[in-house]
Amino acid sequence: MNTALATRPAASFAPMVPAIAWPDLVSHRSYLVRFAQRRLRDPLLAEDVVHDVFEAVLSGRAVFAGRAALRSWLTAVLKNKIVDAVRRNTGFESQGDVCDDEGALAIECPQPRPDEIAEQRQLLGQALERIAALPPTLRDAMRRRVLDDQPTEMICRELGISEENLFVRIHRARKQLLS
Repeated sequence: MNTALATRPAASFAPMVPAIAWPDLVSHRSYLVRFAQRRLRDPLLAEDVVHDVFEAVLSGRAVFAGRAALRSWLTAVLKNKIVDAVRRNTGFESQGDVCDDEGALAIECPQPRPDEIAEQRQLLGQALERIAALPPTLRDAMRRRVLDDQPTEMICRELGISEENLFVRIHRARKQLLS
């Protein structure tokens, strides 16, 4: 038996975790705030979420193992905090606490103006024309999966293609529609 290993304390067998200095964390702050603002579209909420990231790191709830770059790891922690923030806020903003006399939620949807309806119809017509102009292999995949919302398995069986090929066709069709 190796006596050097036998005399080492058990705590020293734990993997070495690099210590993170405060200046290293702060140097990534502006990037994290911009990332959060792009996802949340709310500057104040983005600041709060980035603050939560730093709080988690400093309190030890999020531990950097050194298997990735510091910015990548901070971004991963930020993504989790963004998801938490969205979940926290979703229940409050979407329902609005508007109830009718019987206690049921009464959700009022604003009606679009006639000019908005006409514009939407025109855009839909243009999109359908562009889909119809796609090559047949792309058009069939796009119509069945996106417009008709058919299950992937059924489309693949009918077209005699694999799932990967279906997704490639849909990707190519979307790419052509955007160009």
